[in-house]
This record gives sequence, C-alpha cells and structure tokens, in this order.
Amino acid sequence: MAARHTSPLQALLVDDRFDGDIYAHEPMSRHTTYRLGGPARFYVRVASVGALTRLVDVCEAEDVPWAIVGRGSNLLVSDEGFPGVVISLGRDFRAMRVDDETHRFMVGAGVLLSAVVQEAFKRSLAGLEFAVGTPGTVGGALRMNAGSRDEWIGSHVVSVTTFSREDGLIRRPGSEISWGYRTSSIRADEVVLECEIETKPADPFYIRGKMEANLARRKKSQPLNAACCGSVFRNPEGASAAALIDELGLKGASLGGARGSGVHANFIVNTGEATAHDVRELIGYLTAKVYEAYGIELTPEVRFLGFE
Repeated sequence: MAARHTSPLQALLVDDRFDGDIYAHEPMSRHTTYRLGGPARFYVRVASVGALTRLVDVCEAEDVPWAIVGRGSNLLVSDEGFPGVVISLGRDFRAMRVDDETHRFMVGAGVLLSAVVQEAFKRSLAGLEFAVGTPGTVGGALRMNAGSRDEWIGSHVVSVTTFSREDGLIRRPGSEISWGYRTSSIRADEVVLECEIETKPADPFYIRGKMEANLARRKKSQPLNAACCGSVFRNPEGASAAALIDELGLKGASLGGARGSGVHANFIVNTGEATAHDVRELIGYLTAKVYEAYGIELTPEVRFLGFE
C-alpha cells in the first residue's frame, strides 16, 4: 500500500541497485568550508555516471531542484537548507590517471585540485604550481576557471567531459570552451565529469620553489585557516574588490557572527557564531557601500544555494 504513494525519486533512492549513498535531511554545514547551512532534503553521493544520470532524470521529471556540490569551498547555503537534492560525485569521479608519455592527467571532477598539484610535483611535472593550496575539486575549479591573476586552470585543459540532459555525455576540446576571469562557458545545466590536463617535465627544484613561493604568498595574504569561502567578490575590471572595500574603511566590518577578514578585505569569515543570513547580509552591505561610493557593482564569486 505504501509503495503506491512513493514518489519516483524516493523509489530510486531506496532501490538497492542504486549506485550511491543517500542521506536524508543532511546538514549542509558538514559540506561547506563556511561550516554553515541547513539541511538538504536529500544529500546523495553518486558513485557512477549511470547513477548520476538516473538521479538527474528523475529530479527533472518530478521538478525537484538539484545541485552539484564539490567540497563546498565557494558555497553559501541558507540556514533553511535546500529543498531539493544535493549531489556529490563519488567513487568513479575520484580517479586520476597519468599518461607517462604525454604527461597528461585524466582527472575525475570529484578529485581535489590540491591532490593533482601534489601528484604533478611527485612526478616532476610543471604547470600547476599556481594552484597549490587551492581548496575545492577539479570540477568546481573548471567551472569557475580557478587560478590567480596571471595563471588559471583553463589554460592547461586539453579536454572536458560533461553530462547534461540536453546533450547527454559529450567530450570537447578545452579550446572550445571560453575561459574568463573566474568564469567559463560551461553551462549551469552541465555537470563536469572529468577533464584532461596537460603538464610538462621540469626540474623538481624549480617546481618546489614556485609552489613554496605561491603558498607563502597565500598564507601571508589570506586567512587560510578560517571558516570562509575564499574571495567573496570577483575583482571588477581594472580594480581590486579588496582595495575598494579597504579604502572605505570596511576591512574587518562585521554583522552578527560574520566578519570581514583583517588579513584580506575580500574574505568574510565565520567567527564560529555566524549564520548564513549574517554572511549574506554582510555581502549585501559591502556591495551597497562600494556602489554608493564608486558606482561599481561588485559581483559575488561565492555561489548561493537555498536562498530565494
């Protein structure tokens, strides 16, 4: 009798043949570097492409919102949580292979970018030193073209494999993707599955030197040990978001338990007592003040989930 009232989504998630792990009412504070966020209706770690496509198809058919989440390093989830399905890429998406002849990495979207950087270093392969200490997964890094002002991940991508309901599974050259500052042309409805990254052999001491210099610069200029999401705003063209905030005397501004970092004005940290609402309101406050003073509208780099 109960089965007749079970939705297709619920039926899929209780199916023993479903290749994934399901957590109902999972607190998203466990899955974001902000350590904030209410419960997702379902948090599902899919282990294979088949499980992913089945889950997305059912969500779309039932009009259930869904979102792909990696390490949650640029994500702010509302205190009320997310009324849909949060999907994490598990087992099959966490593989990494290296071709010893071409020096190319084939990396699953669920692999931590820091793990790729370290593997390249172990093999004396250069090109990814700029990403040392960067949090998050490869999938998230590609979507936002993670990097520094001078180097970014997109410039090293040979190919990207994605899934969408519109196109199915497709693999396309990295040259066909538009890579911009903190953005790419990968559509919002596309799920990054894996990518091919090129590197080149180099002196290991040269690689170590670049990695140590980049990491030292990050440690000096960013609150790496704080609960935060990295840079909150993209830098406007020809300007620095941190500098604009600092010039207004708003470095370290606070609201509730959310506070601007004293190390870097473009970081907002959770002091341990913040709510997602506090962070969102502080973002809005800084946006308004910068616009009022300079006529520049700051664009958030952080991704919002569960907010109206």
